[in-house]
Amino acid sequence: MPSIADPTATLTHFIQQAASAPACRVRIAPTPSGFLHAGNALNFIFNALCARVHPQGHILLRIDDLDDDRKRPEFVADIFDTLRWLGISWDQGPTDPDDFEQRWSQKYFLADMLPGLEALAAEKQVFACMKSRKACAPFGDTYPDAFRLQGLPLDTPNAAWRADTPPGFPLPCFIVRRRDGMPSYQMASVALDIKFGITHIIRGDDLRTSSAAQYWLAEKAGWQPFKNVRIFHHSLIKDATGQKLSKSAGATSLREMYLRKAPPALFFQHAAKWLGLPEKNIQNLFDLVALFKAHVV
Repeated sequence: MPSIADPTATLTHFIQQAASAPACRVRIAPTPSGFLHAGNALNFIFNALCARVHPQGHILLRIDDLDDDRKRPEFVADIFDTLRWLGISWDQGPTDPDDFEQRWSQKYFLADMLPGLEALAAEKQVFACMKSRKACAPFGDTYPDAFRLQGLPLDTPNAAWRADTPPGFPLPCFIVRRRDGMPSYQMASVALDIKFGITHIIRGDDLRTSSAAQYWLAEKAGWQPFKNVRIFHHSLIKDATGQKLSKSAGATSLREMYLRKAPPALFFQHAAKWLGLPEKNIQNLFDLVALFKAHVV
């Protein structure tokens, strides 16, 4: 399975280990479904730090845009504007929104995802489902056993494919192929992590179930390289009410900060404090990397 960090380990220790690994390839992978917020900024900083403390660290910018219904041009542009405001550069991926649409949209990488779907079907690890999101909603985070018994052929028109996960699985019977025939986020994420040789992933606690789902996919689809990926889940930034920040819930965006040319130093200082480092005088990623190397590596 992918090497998910011990929950008692710290992010500082994870990055320290990454610095001495044979390779460190991370991805910054936002979805263009809303304007980015403070939680995104800190996650970007942690991933960038992880790569930049390694002598040959590598950052991929991957924009997860398979969900066309929520994608907007202004949200795509916001990703580039935010990263440049933060002063975070990347080594691979689109250079701007036009380059993204012309060469890097995930629709161009379907050939890397489809073999996994074929493998799952061949191994009988998926089943066809005609149940709508509305029909599943009353069951919350569970998937009723009765729904597993639909007995539909996989080529049923407009049927989704769901993972035939075991009882008690953290993300039960998650979708692997949508009703329109497109791979799901989970399929795309694993396939592209493998394609681009990702070695380390730093993501929020809210994606622990995604990590479990992606390990299941790697195991059942025979995607062996993903088993070597190291994953760390950090706690989430909360709003004043104690709720996690969410783009869809209208969390304060970074956009208003870079439009009024506010300096991003506060985020780098917060990251330093999170890592147990002295945050005074930290202004940018360069300062944070130097601080980390001086105190940890």
